[in-house]
Amino acid sequence: MDWLKLPEPRSNIALAFKDAAGAKAWLAAQPQAQAMHMLAAICLQVEAIEGSSLAPAQAYELLNSLWSPAIPAENAIEPRYSRKALPLPEEDERAFDAAQRLWLRFGIAYLRIAPDLSADARLRALQRSANALRMAQYCHFNAARSCPPEIDHLLFGVLAQANAAQILEQPVVDRDFPHLGEANISGLIVWAFLLRLADPYRLSSAQLTVANRGLSRWRELATFTNEPASESKSRLIDLACLFGSPLPVGVPTLLEVRKVRRKILQRIDALEKGESPESLKLGRELSSYACIRLLHLLEASLKPGNGLVSTEVGEIELAFGAENAFAVFNGEYLNSPVAQEKQSSAIAHQRMAIFGFDRQSSLPTAVKKLNVPGENWTLVDGVALRPEDRGGERRASPCLIASKLKEQPRLGVIASLQTRPDNALQASLDWYDGRIEARFVRQSGMPGEAPARIPVFLILGDKEKSLLVPPQVRAATGKQITLEGSLTTTLTLGEVVERGVDFVRYAAS
Repeated sequence: MDWLKLPEPRSNIALAFKDAAGAKAWLAAQPQAQAMHMLAAICLQVEAIEGSSLAPAQAYELLNSLWSPAIPAENAIEPRYSRKALPLPEEDERAFDAAQRLWLRFGIAYLRIAPDLSADARLRALQRSANALRMAQYCHFNAARSCPPEIDHLLFGVLAQANAAQILEQPVVDRDFPHLGEANISGLIVWAFLLRLADPYRLSSAQLTVANRGLSRWRELATFTNEPASESKSRLIDLACLFGSPLPVGVPTLLEVRKVRRKILQRIDALEKGESPESLKLGRELSSYACIRLLHLLEASLKPGNGLVSTEVGEIELAFGAENAFAVFNGEYLNSPVAQEKQSSAIAHQRMAIFGFDRQSSLPTAVKKLNVPGENWTLVDGVALRPEDRGGERRASPCLIASKLKEQPRLGVIASLQTRPDNALQASLDWYDGRIEARFVRQSGMPGEAPARIPVFLILGDKEKSLLVPPQVRAATGKQITLEGSLTTTLTLGEVVERGVDFVRYAAS
């Protein structure tokens, strides 16, 4: 495999042990309760094993000694970086780095020694390499950090080795992953590839969890092949789209996913007939309607050439949140921002002292203009970027945005948010079609307080309408809700169509 260039191992790290007994004693001396320390120490020893002159069989034994203790330590730090607002704080960023680096180093170390092992050890080493690389990839998806092509290429390296040895579908039980049962190398790589194809950055945290769970169960329904199927019902994915260039000789070029698609469609049908997501082993994170929507997204990701590439370029100012979006549409705030009031008051005092009047709008010739706070992002081929040096608040997706195009307001969602290697934020901007009305609802609060006015957005499509509300609105499927604004409208809320970090969108009638 001349096409796969593994990174050079470091030869300047002292190996702390040379046999399984020594590894056990070394591990016992580490601070077990300090997960970050454990991961860093284990990762360093994995690199020491890689760079040592140990025989491959001995290196394999030592890697196995470190594999089991690493898992609880990584599980302990995972919540620190899981789908938080971006950019991550420095401490959370270190947790992500520690986790992804650990699994990446394990994946490379097992892959490096696999060709020189006995047949049984080679099978188990490649199985662990595939699983480690899959987990390194998932760390990126979970932390919303752009996943480097290197991980895809390493997975293809495992695929090529296992395919050449004819062990792709040979089952292996890893006692540290009992929930996977008898996993084979093919299934683990399929799992990683299918999740990659599903655009995991577009998924919410709950959607990512459910998608990952479902694909883990259906991973062995897909098969690698080099031959286009003769059946009309076949569903083939060209793997060159993941490799980024024509595939090297010896690597399967196609992935047959027809059975995975059929399983997804069966789950959709069962949910529509009233079965619960939990009964279908999809978990409890999403409602039936939300599960159906997610499964349709997964099914669509299995279509060859899925998605259109945008070529939009230029600068765009984005306003975030319902209050600012309401102001973009109506030219005035529904509820005056406190910070803006304080700033206006301070400026008013200065103007009174200098000019003898308190507000610029008091002048007869003044033109009232509302400045809605926003952030300037750059569009490059349809992808929105916010460079690190541009600053701005931390953001999580999917979240509500508004902007103006040729003075016409638009309402949308910032999706697929991720941090790039250069620490810029990258996202896609999804704009709602149809006519949009910025309205509000009144909601009672504490006794003696006036009802709060909360902005909501009525989206009127050609054939259907929906209502987008902030999470503080007391809304639920089947509930009637009265909208105020230019006129009063009463709607009945249907199923949840979409859920973001700062909004919920309901079907409405």
